[in-house]
Amino acid sequence: MKSILSSLFALSLLSLSSAHAQCHFPAIFNFGDSNSDTGGLSAAFGQAGPPHGSSFFGSPAGRYCDGRLVIDFIAESLGLPYLSAFLDSVGSNFSHGANFATAGSPIRALNSTLRQSGFSPFSLDVQFVQFSNFHNRSQAVRSRGGVHTTMLPEADSFSQALYTFDIGQNDLTAGYFANKTVEQIGTVDVPEIISQFKNAVTYIYAQGGRYFWIHSTGPIGCLAYVIEWFPLKASDFDSHGCVSPLNHLAQQFNDALKQAVIELRASLSEAAITYVDVYSAKHELFVHAQGHGFKRSLVACCGHGGKYNYNKNIGCGKKVTVKGKEIYIGKPCDEPDKAVIWDGVHFTQAANKFIFDKIAAGLRMACHRQ
Repeated sequence: MKSILSSLFALSLLSLSSAHAQCHFPAIFNFGDSNSDTGGLSAAFGQAGPPHGSSFFGSPAGRYCDGRLVIDFIAESLGLPYLSAFLDSVGSNFSHGANFATAGSPIRALNSTLRQSGFSPFSLDVQFVQFSNFHNRSQAVRSRGGVHTTMLPEADSFSQALYTFDIGQNDLTAGYFANKTVEQIGTVDVPEIISQFKNAVTYIYAQGGRYFWIHSTGPIGCLAYVIEWFPLKASDFDSHGCVSPLNHLAQQFNDALKQAVIELRASLSEAAITYVDVYSAKHELFVHAQGHGFKRSLVACCGHGGKYNYNKNIGCGKKVTVKGKEIYIGKPCDEPDKAVIWDGVHFTQAANKFIFDKIAAGLRMACHRQ
């Protein structure tokens, strides 16, 4: 059974072939949400404070995690530096790519503010505009020479780079939080969301992008912040404690995303597009956490109270002052490396490493067409 599961969630890589040489990418340009945000939202709306970053960076590093994200492990495996957030003007180096992802970002723009809904205004169409501006302006500035040549990518990097995407989760949860039924989101929203995703990939292709690495969305029905949002019936839960209708919605989205990849391959003749099944890797962690060395699956490492150690009003890192002394009430667990979920929303570094290990083999072939 274990070997069957490993083959199931490894990749869904339709472009994989051992006959091809290993790929080399001089840069990464990433688009997404908090699953791959390395400092965008922190730069725009205030730093994600401690204890974020504590397991690896030793201090907050713009990530909603105790350490590294999947995108960080991807960069490491390609021999590239960690991606600087496009929105972060302090200490950034874009010579090997840029990260346009921000926490809370959807594919489709939402008619609300960050403070109203918790969703980022930097939807995928905005991230593309930022990329387009960066593409054009970086070369104009780089041509001035000097230090600019060490801080900005070479012109050829844009056609040789890997373009990574991890986005879509917020589109699904936004519909759910807006009291739409799972059926409404699946039949009405998902086709429009996927259409906008295809547009973004097509626009990047028109600007010279050729190599695309596209993550499926994860099992949102296993995340505490979704489970806790509305009262649920016992019949909504599967045997592992996840909300079945919401996981089915994620799978419906992923089926549509996979079909979009097939259509994009047909229409973008020079593109190598890899669909990466991270849903299965993440679901495996929730279903068989202990078998992979984890002690906590659904219960957050960092938070406060309740069945899942999650309270939307007392987030990870929340402090109060008692007799002049600051104390954590949204505090981290003692062993974040034994937890799957960091804060009720995001995965721990240990879980991200597990997910990366399941998909890493495909990176060697991501520059080859099917």
